[in-house]
Amino acid sequence: MVQSTKRSVSTQAQQEFVPPYTNSIADTGLKEGFLEELILKDIYVTNFALGREISARTHLPFKVVEEVLEYLKRQLLIEVRTSGGLADYEYTPTEKGRDRARSFFDHNSYSGACPVPWTRYVDSLKYQTVRRESCTPRDLEVAFSDIMVNRHTINSVGPAINSGRGMFLFGEAGNGKTSIAERIARSFKGQIFIPYAVEIDGQIIRVFDSHNHEPVSPASYPREYDHRWVRIQRPCVVVGGELTIDMLELQFDYGTKLYEAPLQLKSNCGLLLIDDFGRQRIDHKSLLNRWIVPLEKRIDYLTLHTGKKLEIPFEQLIVFSTNLNPADLVDEAFLRRIPYKIHIGNPTEDEFKWIFLQYCQRMGVPYNEEAVNYLIETQYKSGKQEMRCCHPRDVVDQIINLCAFLQTEPRLSREYLDHACKVYFAAMGKA
Repeated sequence: MVQSTKRSVSTQAQQEFVPPYTNSIADTGLKEGFLEELILKDIYVTNFALGREISARTHLPFKVVEEVLEYLKRQLLIEVRTSGGLADYEYTPTEKGRDRARSFFDHNSYSGACPVPWTRYVDSLKYQTVRRESCTPRDLEVAFSDIMVNRHTINSVGPAINSGRGMFLFGEAGNGKTSIAERIARSFKGQIFIPYAVEIDGQIIRVFDSHNHEPVSPASYPREYDHRWVRIQRPCVVVGGELTIDMLELQFDYGTKLYEAPLQLKSNCGLLLIDDFGRQRIDHKSLLNRWIVPLEKRIDYLTLHTGKKLEIPFEQLIVFSTNLNPADLVDEAFLRRIPYKIHIGNPTEDEFKWIFLQYCQRMGVPYNEEAVNYLIETQYKSGKQEMRCCHPRDVVDQIINLCAFLQTEPRLSREYLDHACKVYFAAMGKA
């Protein structure tokens, strides 16, 4: 019996999730009254609307929209204004319909893509978990191709990604921890479907966020699917020092009566990067306590303003990036829940030169190894500074800006390097 269950779970994990096409009102999983409210508000906002225009805005099949429009006509809430051709008509609200729509807006101000039932969204996460991703050394080499990452780091990050659990990236500032974390998402090969919004007990939670979600080309869509869902690249959500506990909870707007999804819901089935961890405005221990259950059980709990609690799969790769030692931030119990602790150290001399060469080529500045050797001798081997991966970029930028001011072609020279270092390192060391 146990073996049968394991095979069932394994089979489910291999299936690709595609939201099935909706042929009827019942297929939407929503109550007829909810659809009537949504469509009447749409007509009220536009004043005049063709059935196919309503279908496009609500992402519902024309057939479903027609059924609702017929009901609204029978209730004398809308009337036909003109024929739109192709068995379509232009509708406008009656006075009774306008009054009803205004009362609906008092309930909530939502209009647009029709929401998906909460239970369907939850089910979709089980099929689209980030644990379906499996990266290879070659995948990471491609993802990190524009930054300097050594083999040790690749061999440490790869297994952490495949675990689908969590990792600390720690080390000195300026060595590319954030760049590495953001590029981890590039190694994800899968795409997922997410709803524009979800509905539960008449409450609406907006999920799709154009800032954090990148829709894929329509060419990659299946021939038939539920258009209330949008196909995106696995998300990569980044939050830094601005993070507060409130951003990890459902955010209810008492003006619009709508919810905004928290960060971990927007990043589900992708990557959530907590950047500059330990320097948030809130106590980092409070933040860690908020993560203990999700990291241990892969389940999170959210609460509606009505008091109803929602259980949601926690199916993302969470990455903590910090300049501090994790052991100084968290206790042993929490460290056990983040199985991968990866130190991102200073570059070697050869790595430093490689970064310098790559950035010079990118910015169109002739590379001069003799000048770079001079920089290494005077700033690093002298003990004035420690090498950081960001230094080549920042020094070259200083030279470009100086040469623009002097109206000369940018080049690496001892004179320009000395000037750049004096300005750049002024408050960072003895230079």
